[in-house]
Amino acid sequence: MTVEKKGGARPFTPITLKRVSPVPSDIEIAQASELKPINQVAEELGLLPEEIEFYGPYKAKVKLEVLDRLKNVPDGKYIDVTAITPTPLGEGKTTTTVGLSQALGAHLGYKVMTAIRQPSQGPTFGIKGGAAGGGYSQVIPMEDFNLHLTGDIHAITAANNLLAAAIDVRMLHESEASDEQMFIRLCPKDKQGKRHFGRGLLARLKKLGIDKTDPDSLTTEEKRRLCRLDINPDSITWRRVVDTSDRFLRGITIGQGAQETGHERETGFDISVASEIMAILALTTSLADMRKRFGEIVIGVSRSGEAITAEDLGAAGALTVLMRDAIKPNLMQTLEGTPVFVHAGPFANIAHGNSSILADKIGLKLADYVVTESGFGADMGMEKFFNIKCRYSGLIPSVVVLVATVRALKMHGGGPTVVAGKPLDAAYTDENLELLQNGLPNLLHHIRSARKFGIPVVVAVNSFATDTEAELQLIKKASIEGGAEDAVVSRHWMLGGEGAIDLAQAVVKAAEKPSQFQFLYPLEGSIKEKIESISKEIYGADGVDYSEEAEAQIEEYTRLGFDKLPICMAKTHLSLSHDPALKGEPKGFRIPIRDIRASVGAGFIYPLLGTMSTMPGLPTRPAFYDVDIDLETGRVIGLF
Repeated sequence: MTVEKKGGARPFTPITLKRVSPVPSDIEIAQASELKPINQVAEELGLLPEEIEFYGPYKAKVKLEVLDRLKNVPDGKYIDVTAITPTPLGEGKTTTTVGLSQALGAHLGYKVMTAIRQPSQGPTFGIKGGAAGGGYSQVIPMEDFNLHLTGDIHAITAANNLLAAAIDVRMLHESEASDEQMFIRLCPKDKQGKRHFGRGLLARLKKLGIDKTDPDSLTTEEKRRLCRLDINPDSITWRRVVDTSDRFLRGITIGQGAQETGHERETGFDISVASEIMAILALTTSLADMRKRFGEIVIGVSRSGEAITAEDLGAAGALTVLMRDAIKPNLMQTLEGTPVFVHAGPFANIAHGNSSILADKIGLKLADYVVTESGFGADMGMEKFFNIKCRYSGLIPSVVVLVATVRALKMHGGGPTVVAGKPLDAAYTDENLELLQNGLPNLLHHIRSARKFGIPVVVAVNSFATDTEAELQLIKKASIEGGAEDAVVSRHWMLGGEGAIDLAQAVVKAAEKPSQFQFLYPLEGSIKEKIESISKEIYGADGVDYSEEAEAQIEEYTRLGFDKLPICMAKTHLSLSHDPALKGEPKGFRIPIRDIRASVGAGFIYPLLGTMSTMPGLPTRPAFYDVDIDLETGRVIGLF
């Protein structure tokens, strides 16, 4: 197949899938697949040799300089794949994203780029398992994809915890030293015996309005203001992180060493992908922008009420150095040889749940279509994709692909509880049109939500072997009547790109239609107005209730000037409401806001709904039980 390439790239070489029956496991399919050398993937995409950095033969990082070279190239079409409210098993959103991309690239001849998130070790070794797609619609090598990749999440963990250490050690040293002693330590003498501020204090000077270059010229009061942050320990919101689901770290006490006596305080760990460092990686637009955002991270306030930032702590430059390689998107490929960017991995229930702006921006310059994915249901990742990601990227989406399954709709219709790791009840595998009909309001609600942003919607019915034709037709009919441009049955899990050709054609057609993209709310509104807009318009709530703690935080963040940031709701992904037990399209509920935190560097306020946790826990039988290595071949086994 010879395809006209954007930017004068070489013709794309598709890889023909070798399908066998019965279908083997995901990892067996991945390990039996043919892989292009990553330099070939890059060359076909239109990247120059000097724009990539190799991490072995099948993965590479792409340098941001490519954006300068292609700045005058028009953007391609921008597709967001989302879903209805899922079961705990997931409804195949990543698989659909990959299958759609394979159909567009390997079968319809378009130049396509897939842009998805890097998975966390938490779900990989917990309940969910890997996140590379499934069946014959996967990203490969899937072991690399699911395990470390190029180390981005490790860099995030290191940067996050460096800042955490900086906070506590600063409070320790300030408590032990006088103002003059802190000044001497923070402004050491150089080889010529002259004191200097160093990079870590220059931004603090500017913030304080001290226009002096000679440390010795500072007054006693200026020295105090420069060197004493006087952090209020009770205000600290910055926590440590680890990329493992370790529930026993949710609440800890630090400062119990012999030399730290008197500095004990209660804190805890979040999972690494919930770190603001991860959110910044996903939302940044350049190295300079990332450096600026790191400096704006607010870790708490002083006893006098001043916001204390990473810049104040002198750590922002070091954070940037730790993240200098992580900012470059990772290039991989699908089973059919189409290119994939894997970059950033924030959760959509406790963060904004989208891959990086930089990956999308580079992809849109190189490809006719960029197919990206938002985490969990449309009330989660898609809402944040539009209201947060698109605000900072300036990119306008062309189509929303809404993934639905018979299984999930039956659950929303009142079907038995779906539990990961347990066989499905017969209600899900036998035809039951009444149960399916009762669950359709959830699908229709999500279609309406997407349409509120002015974007065409195509429903992708991810088909399972037990689905009947009558069930599939019922979903298609309801979707179109409910406002979708089209509804297409897709069998990409079993057939790869070939099984998603109809879906790809529907997406191409919808992408040509005019749209009037609009945000759900203006940034000028108050924090409460924005929270209530999301709660009522996207979740369908009657209203919002705030705890005393949340009320106090809203007042504080408004005083500090953070009230004009967008909102990133942290809630369960298993219901449109805050309560995972409420299925379908719940009515007559109110949203409880337990707490509110600020990710000022990332650029959003995030309310915590109900009992939402920022550190998942492991189940009784985690996925790591099945993971091992074949000592004869050296291959990973049991990953799924």
